[in-house]
Amino acid sequence: MNVPVSTATHSSGSSGSLFARDAWVGDTWQRDVLLQWNADGMLSAIEIGLPAPAGVPVAGGPVLPGMPNLHSHAFQRAMSGLTEVRGAPADSFWSWRTLMYRFANRLKPEHIAAITRHLYIEMLKAGYTSVCEFHYVHHQTDGKPYANQAEHALHIISAAQHTGIGLTLLPVLYEYSGFGARPAVPEQRRFISSADWILKLIDNVSTAHPPGATLRYGVAPHSLRAVSPESLDAVRSGLHALDPRAPIHIHIAEQAKEVEDSRATLGSRPVRWLLDHQPVDSRWCLVHATHMSDEEYRDVAASGAVVGLCPTTEANLGDGLFDAARYFAADGRWGIGSDSHVSISPVAELRWLEYGQRLLHRSRNVLAAPGTPQVADRLYAAALAGGARASARPVAGLAVGQQADFITLDGDHPDLAERPAESWLAGWVFSEHGASAIRDVTVAGRLRVHAGHHADETAALADYRRALAELLA
Repeated sequence: MNVPVSTATHSSGSSGSLFARDAWVGDTWQRDVLLQWNADGMLSAIEIGLPAPAGVPVAGGPVLPGMPNLHSHAFQRAMSGLTEVRGAPADSFWSWRTLMYRFANRLKPEHIAAITRHLYIEMLKAGYTSVCEFHYVHHQTDGKPYANQAEHALHIISAAQHTGIGLTLLPVLYEYSGFGARPAVPEQRRFISSADWILKLIDNVSTAHPPGATLRYGVAPHSLRAVSPESLDAVRSGLHALDPRAPIHIHIAEQAKEVEDSRATLGSRPVRWLLDHQPVDSRWCLVHATHMSDEEYRDVAASGAVVGLCPTTEANLGDGLFDAARYFAADGRWGIGSDSHVSISPVAELRWLEYGQRLLHRSRNVLAAPGTPQVADRLYAAALAGGARASARPVAGLAVGQQADFITLDGDHPDLAERPAESWLAGWVFSEHGASAIRDVTVAGRLRVHAGHHADETAALADYRRALAELLA
């Protein structure tokens, strides 16, 4: 594949344009595409089939929309590889959670800042152009609030702004250690809050940093086991008063034990209870939803909610397999997240989503559709649409009115070179050979990764290593 390589970078902080010999527009590859965006970083025009205009930068390979990451716990990036030792005969999500709590209780604000900045650069280089941060480490190590209740939240916002990634910040409401209003254990004291406290936090940070092209706010009731029904009502209605279109994310039905405990305490499976007691609609993101009944798969799909799938983390924690084939058949909406960050790669999440279905159903190309036989194309398009909905930001692809978030692939990469255009996404998603196939990454019209590098990556890595050395000392 021979493609012209840009000899200039496109504009930064102003209107701009880029010409691509090949671009994925309308969920299909188009030839000779001119992308134009305004000073706010929003796509204002897309023209197809034009000769390359004089003076307009030319993309160095095929151009794809950037992927939203709909579920992130930033601090857990620093735990990667530290829990892969069997510590008990029945090692599980719950034993992993104990280790995670211990790690979280060592974190200082400067650690949060360093870890998040490094992580967000890694996300950009991997092709994520926005992230939903499910943020629950709120307080000091003794559980007392900081003088500024937004101490950690502000570090997350700063990391997003300095690296250039789009952010939907989701402060987490966390009250209890388990169903039945079980009191929080000491390791959870940094997380504990009330609905009023969370709503005040959202109001304060959104006043200091108003939502805009690359920043949005929502809320995350942690899970049904960690919040009361009354507080869930309060935080949802309070958020609606602040912003009726703000997103609501919640962990749900991640573990079989969680389903059993919900039935024992609430008299219902968690997904069923949520659908019956909350106005679940397109604002909601149900993270994991791994263990659902046939009826729940159907009803979640009908609600318009997005299911947040994190296959690499779900595999790492031994959660189980979401039956994507069943959910897709019901036209359910979904997106992907890197969650605990054992992997920071959208293609790894998509690949393992399909591979999980192959193992579950003992078949190949399970998640293809009659109108989209290319599995990678179907997965990428659906994850993009679901991730944009969960982010509550206009990041749903290369279309006028959407944000100018896109990645440029290396057309000479061995997994793309010499292949027809209809195989490029499959070559990227289902192959993994050598260096990354991503060349450039643009967010809101600003070039953030060029030739595989972010301008701040060296300094961010040095700060991350210092933070890790302190945490592991």
